[in-house]
Amino acid sequence: MDATKSFDFRVTSKGSDGTVQQLQELLDNHIEDFINYHPISQNLHQHALTALPGGNTRSVLHTNPFPVCMDRGDRNRLIDVDGHEYLDLIGEMTAGLCGHSNPKIRDAIMCTVSKTGLNLGATTVAESLFAAEICRRFPSVERLRFCNSGTEANLYALSIARRATGLSKIIVFSGAYHGGVLSFVHGLAGNNVDKSDWIIGKYNDTEGAQRLISDNKGRAAAVIVEGMQGAAGCIPGTGAFIHGIQAAAKANGMLFILDEVMTSRLAPGGLQSIILNPHSNTGLKPDITTLGKYIAGGMTIGAFGGREELLSIYDPRENSAMNEPERPFQPLSHSGTFNNNTLAMNVGLAVLSDVYTPEACTELNAMGDWFRQSILDRCQGTKMTVTGIGAVCNIHFLSEKFSSRVLNVEELEKGRTKSDTMLRDIFWFEAIRKGFWMARRGMLALIMGTTKSELQGYLDFVEVFVQEYYSFLV
Repeated sequence: MDATKSFDFRVTSKGSDGTVQQLQELLDNHIEDFINYHPISQNLHQHALTALPGGNTRSVLHTNPFPVCMDRGDRNRLIDVDGHEYLDLIGEMTAGLCGHSNPKIRDAIMCTVSKTGLNLGATTVAESLFAAEICRRFPSVERLRFCNSGTEANLYALSIARRATGLSKIIVFSGAYHGGVLSFVHGLAGNNVDKSDWIIGKYNDTEGAQRLISDNKGRAAAVIVEGMQGAAGCIPGTGAFIHGIQAAAKANGMLFILDEVMTSRLAPGGLQSIILNPHSNTGLKPDITTLGKYIAGGMTIGAFGGREELLSIYDPRENSAMNEPERPFQPLSHSGTFNNNTLAMNVGLAVLSDVYTPEACTELNAMGDWFRQSILDRCQGTKMTVTGIGAVCNIHFLSEKFSSRVLNVEELEKGRTKSDTMLRDIFWFEAIRKGFWMARRGMLALIMGTTKSELQGYLDFVEVFVQEYYSFLV
């Protein structure tokens, strides 16, 4: 199909049934176009089906009719196996913050392989230096331990809470994603662990959350929350809500766990430094913070840290203070072959020291705020809107006229109709065809080094889309 082909979709809506029918026809055209444009990806998907269920080993990357197969990445660009180039606007779901070929990260990898070696099975210098850099960046993290993913980090954080309190229940919020086996985006996920131990509240319902916490005093070990719910659609938590949770948790003997696996990239001190208490204008101080994704520049990584006495639960020393009779708990074992693997430790140290510096963080997220507002400006008065903070956001299509400050996943589900889902899919197909790589659900996460001129191309695409589909968007 000719790469310059465009469709004139400026038609008049015929009402609910007619709108769905028209959108289905348009969506079918886009699917046909997609198939014709990606023959090698389609063939490779058919081959993958012979070894992988659904040809897939990471559910979020599957898209119908088949996923685009990438050949390589360079800086903030991706090239698929059919030779099409894309501006990468999703950055590995926020983990690829530093891009695909950052020279300082490349040098750290090469130096590690050539001078240090892999899988030493021993303590190295880099792990303590990397840990110290994290503690400097996030003041609430007095001590920390590394693991292999954000999922692991949250599981270990919960284990600390359960050991410290002697309780098992955990308060969480609908729409939350705390890892592959800790998902609440569409209710309690089928593969979740500890299915009977969750108490689920409503995100951004301050009074409801405080009541839920007080009602479960003596039952719940901790409250875990994201400062912005990423997988639910980049929904920011209000200062009153997050600080209300922190205060209520403390008052009722629970630990306050802030999941910053995704959001710690949004400010030099993490989102906890900029979610301010509306009464005192102070930031958060969680008992435990969890980290992951970008902090090791694309290597597998996770970390959980917080108050020294809590992290001492994992202090392995036989003569540590935690073994003194007056202390309330005994140490837990924390194993993991790759917890301190040399690639993650050396690359992570390079990322926080020399690549994603506080200055670079501030600059990128300021551009993200400009980018998000620029998208909003182009879809004013339509059902297309954007939520997010800094350089991470999500485009939504909602029949209800919401502002950019959607409060929770329940509002998103209430406001989305079948035609809205079709519009979202059409928007994604058009973005891919125009050379913009983004999540089908509408998520965008900017990569370091992306310029305003590159983003302007995407803004122009959004403007044309709104013009062509205006009758469906109002």
